[in-house]
Amino acid sequence: MTQTDHKTIQTEVLRSDSLLLLAAFFWGTTFVAQRIAMDHMGPMTYNALRFALGGITLLPIIIRSRLRRTKAPSKPWPLPLKLGCVLAGTALFAAASFQQAGLVHTTAGKAGFITCLYVVIVPVIGIFLGHRCGLPVWIGAVLSVLGLYLLSITDSLTISRGDLLVLISAFFWAIHVLLIGHLATRANPISIACIQFFACSALSLLAALLFERITLSSIVASTIPILYSGIFSAGVAFTLQVVCQQTCPPAHAAVIMSMETVFAALAGWLILSEILTFRQLTGCAFMLAGFLAVQLTPKPPAHTIAP
Repeated sequence: MTQTDHKTIQTEVLRSDSLLLLAAFFWGTTFVAQRIAMDHMGPMTYNALRFALGGITLLPIIIRSRLRRTKAPSKPWPLPLKLGCVLAGTALFAAASFQQAGLVHTTAGKAGFITCLYVVIVPVIGIFLGHRCGLPVWIGAVLSVLGLYLLSITDSLTISRGDLLVLISAFFWAIHVLLIGHLATRANPISIACIQFFACSALSLLAALLFERITLSSIVASTIPILYSGIFSAGVAFTLQVVCQQTCPPAHAAVIMSMETVFAALAGWLILSEILTFRQLTGCAFMLAGFLAVQLTPKPPAHTIAP
């Protein structure tokens, strides 16, 4: 390899790292947008709008990709793959619903850290699917559980309603990641994301029509949070992740994407004036260490969608 080639690779890695950090910033700060929107509308209404917008944001990318392949059109997707995308959308609906409902009763910073427990839950679920689980995963699990205790469990050994709902969402995020990991090797990941975004939006809209009151005034009041989370968190950030992880080393990607939790806490502090106690900050540190211990475990690359 020549010196020029080495510099080119370094430049590409630096570019990918920078763009992936931008994606983590969008994911983390979106917790604040979600929290603000809950002052004006129900969780299901918000999810229906933001995931519909996320799907619409990805459509131009898919159309452009298909126009480039006009000379060699792709084969139609088999029915099991289509059903798999709908199932992924259902898991996304469950995860986003519990997370959004929890944000009504907890802070954006705490929700960001608790949600990222899916990083530890994924390999643990993998044990029941016949996957091997190394020592770093167990170390990460122990650190994360200890961090969760310091962050959310009170002296009376109780957990708040909001934190519990977000914790439940972390399990559904883990299921969602496993489904996407299975589907991503069988079709275009961006097309899969688009389909599951629309499926999640449709289920959220149905739930909103049944259980919530949808008003134009609430939608107008939440325009900025909806646009931010729909366009930047779902559409832009996911596209950046897919593109960047083609050149970004796995270890770099693991560390950078874990910064989502830090951005969530910082945004909650700066924008919503949320304050974490020393005990809660210690819990966040333990949880972040647990996430990194799991993500830095050597493993084959896989396409996933970060919540």
